[in-house]
Amino acid sequence: MAPEHSLRLQSELARADFLSGLRALVTGARGWRGAGFAFAAGALSVLALAPFHAWPALFLTLPVLVWLIDGSCPIPSSRHVESAPSVSGEGVRAAAVAGWWFGFGYFLAGLFWVGAAFLVEREKFGWALPFAVTLLPAGLALFYAAAAAAARLVWRPGLARVIVLAIALSLAEWLRGHILTGFPWNALGYALTYPLALMQGSAVLGIYGLTLWSVVIFSAPLVGAGDAPPGNRRREAVAGLTLAALPLIALAGYGAARLAADPVPMLDGVRLRIVQPSVPQRDKWRPEKQGPIFRDHIELSRHDAGGHRDDLDAITHLVWPEAAMPFLPLEHPEALEAIGGLLGGGTYLMTGALRRESAGGGVEPGAGGAWRAYNSLMVFGPGGRLAAVYDKIHLVPFGEYLPLQRTLEAIGLEQLANMRGGFSQGRAPRPLLPVDGLPPVGALICYEAIFPGAVVQGRERPGALFNVTNDGWFGDTTGPYQHFHQARVRAVEEGLPLVRAANNGISGIIDPDGRVLGRLGLNERGVIDTGIPAARPATVYSRLGDWVFVANALILAGLALGLARRRA
Repeated sequence: MAPEHSLRLQSELARADFLSGLRALVTGARGWRGAGFAFAAGALSVLALAPFHAWPALFLTLPVLVWLIDGSCPIPSSRHVESAPSVSGEGVRAAAVAGWWFGFGYFLAGLFWVGAAFLVEREKFGWALPFAVTLLPAGLALFYAAAAAAARLVWRPGLARVIVLAIALSLAEWLRGHILTGFPWNALGYALTYPLALMQGSAVLGIYGLTLWSVVIFSAPLVGAGDAPPGNRRREAVAGLTLAALPLIALAGYGAARLAADPVPMLDGVRLRIVQPSVPQRDKWRPEKQGPIFRDHIELSRHDAGGHRDDLDAITHLVWPEAAMPFLPLEHPEALEAIGGLLGGGTYLMTGALRRESAGGGVEPGAGGAWRAYNSLMVFGPGGRLAAVYDKIHLVPFGEYLPLQRTLEAIGLEQLANMRGGFSQGRAPRPLLPVDGLPPVGALICYEAIFPGAVVQGRERPGALFNVTNDGWFGDTTGPYQHFHQARVRAVEEGLPLVRAANNGISGIIDPDGRVLGRLGLNERGVIDTGIPAARPATVYSRLGDWVFVANALILAGLALGLARRRA
């Protein structure tokens, strides 16, 4: 045997022995050791998301979850396995526990920034911080526990089990985005939305379809390589690499071709100014700060991106963030007069604002002085007249309203938003806003931009999405970066430009392919002067929605069945 061949063989055997040892270590972990492996793997998986985008981490962390489920139903390494592992209540429970700990680590590391909101008024809400930071991830982890348990019920030897887990986890993510008003933040599919070429896959598959393929792509290589005995690993390793490489190459190739197409033109005659005032959240609702904050918005609006005063010369549309005015502007004539003086003769202001109406829909309070309050996006025309209003339809539980509002308020609890009685839900499906000089506008307030397939509702398709938000609640954490990235993916899914104005967070203008044409970063104060791109033709996802995900899941289920039969 040639010396170089001998050295290569020894190197391969060493790597094989290491992989076998790693797999045995994980599959044999029980109790708190197993929980620790699962928790660590879940927490490290967050590196795949914004702002890190270190998605190669998933090539290790997702196989750990597969091996932990293997540990609940040991599978022989030999290819000559004639039956699936037996199903037992104990094995299913063990798989569910592994899935829960993985999910708890994932959501705790990915959503820790929620706690920052409870420190804005720590004297009122600080006591709730430990509960919010732990109970939300614990609840969301139940979806991963259910996915692992469901996968265990049909667990099969070989790469079929990778596909089984991919289907189960992506279905769990879909359910997480819909049950109890839904919270699809940080779906695993966001790992496949960076760099920009990979993001284009969302225009076809949507985020749940990308979640399905992400589990396959990131699990298959290491799981395949670890299945065969040392020294006889090449066939399994090649199969795992193939199962991962083909869809990844297809996504990258499609994205590169889409980005190579001619860029969309800018709309004629439209010039936007996006204002990011970066008001500290603790000051936002203090009565003595209301006037100065309002005047600051007006003064910022009068200056261009270079700081030179131009009084909105050539600006057709001015965009302020969510709840830009910390009062009810429609009930303050002096505020409307100031807005009219700012806008002059031809500019329109699109701004987040609060409003209220009587429970009966009039301007006077209802029986017992009852009002309904709304978190709205308002359009003001020349002279300060109100031209259009959109009322938020997807409210944040415990942030904008309390479940069992009256009961919980009676015992002294409040939602984070400073509005007694909470906010009411606007009219659904989401209506489009008519704004002079713009195509029909799809309005999105705050986290409404994270819901795939729901940013456009009704039969008419908008020509642009406008997202006003306030991420000042979450400080200098990963949360605002995750929020901006998810809004960016919505633009690609729908093939629509997206304008985003944040009080503090990340403001920007995004084209229908996800390119960021202008941006103000976290804690930056200033304005963006920009045009707005035209929309692309309706994407596959915008026309078919999550049926694309369902079709892909069925195709993969057939592949899993074929792999299992071939191995038997």
